[in-house]
Amino acid sequence: MVPDAMPPDSPSRSASPTQSPSSRHVMRGATVLGAAALLAGVALIGAGSRESEGGDETRSATVPGGPNPGPSQRGSATGSTGPGEEAQEAVAAPPRFESTTCWPDLERFNDDVTIDNFREWAAPMLSAREPLVRDYLKERLTELIGNDAGRASQVLGWAREAGPKDAKVYLAALRDSEAIQLPQVAARLMDMSLDGSLEPHQRAGFLSALDTQKRLEPTALTRLANFARDPVSGEAGWAATRTIARVMKRDFNQSGSLAPYMDKLLTIGAESPDEQIRYLALSMPMHAAPVLDAEATERYTRILATEGSEGGREAAVHNLSLSQDRAKVLELFGSSFETEQDVCVRWALFRFAARAAGRDALPVMATMALKDPRFQPDYQAFEQIYASGTLDFVRLWNSLPNQDPHNCLDRHD
Repeated sequence: MVPDAMPPDSPSRSASPTQSPSSRHVMRGATVLGAAALLAGVALIGAGSRESEGGDETRSATVPGGPNPGPSQRGSATGSTGPGEEAQEAVAAPPRFESTTCWPDLERFNDDVTIDNFREWAAPMLSAREPLVRDYLKERLTELIGNDAGRASQVLGWAREAGPKDAKVYLAALRDSEAIQLPQVAARLMDMSLDGSLEPHQRAGFLSALDTQKRLEPTALTRLANFARDPVSGEAGWAATRTIARVMKRDFNQSGSLAPYMDKLLTIGAESPDEQIRYLALSMPMHAAPVLDAEATERYTRILATEGSEGGREAAVHNLSLSQDRAKVLELFGSSFETEQDVCVRWALFRFAARAAGRDALPVMATMALKDPRFQPDYQAFEQIYASGTLDFVRLWNSLPNQDPHNCLDRHD
């Protein structure tokens, strides 16, 4: 690994007479230092060869392609020094890194790499599959992309051609760059995300990079939603749904914009033939905790009545508990409990009744516990906590003696 890490055909550099050694050795951040230490450590293991104390056995650790033996090792091989002298040298002198180790190569890479030679120079280090090295390469590539649309487009081309692991590094670098927010870069990323000639995992990777956007224009939002509903979208359809939800949360936190995203997610949640995609579309709004208006409340009500998966119905209950019309939702939860057969959906209806209406939900919750005796201990716990003066739902929830009495919380782990 070590010799191959040297950039191919890279010119030697001469330091300026006024440039101090410390300035020539500055690396970019802790990841660079970590990568250099990792590579230097590997090289040291490859170079290390010494005799065990007081024994005649010599132990050597080697790495394929490791550095050439140092002077003391060559002396031992030619008989110029004996075993005792070599052992004393090993104790007296600290380990030295030869010129063939990765440290100078990594430093030269850091200083001389450009967007045009990055892919060729980085190939040996990417093939090493070392996490610290890959993190360094990702950060260095992010710096090279900067806010340049042309460079970002070039990296997108690399990601399209590369294998999954290398593409992940390229796209991670692009995600962290300023250029990802440029309209022309976002447009090309969208086109590649929905390119039917690509493999599903490739499209999912591009969609994951797209979720860094600050907002989605109506046309882009519609394209993503239509793709997510496509019966053959598969893994990429799931990623498209997640992208809509993540951008929705960011846009909602920054501008309060929610309606267009909720509309598309509810459409996906009602119409996608894929259960996992439907569940994701129905559950993701929970992370933004929106207060539902009348239209959204009505749509979630229909989903609660028609959704075939238990997880989807639980998600509908969760979101309905934040509806503006609390009285209507409390009545809905009471009637839905009567017809619901799944214990975990019933547990959602029970506990989120308290979230929707607070202490006013106790009579409805008492009726639920009479209908299903498994909820009698739960009702008693809620009643006692309310009687203690706790009214806030979060504090009430944290005060429960058991938050998962019906073994439901791992349903979607």
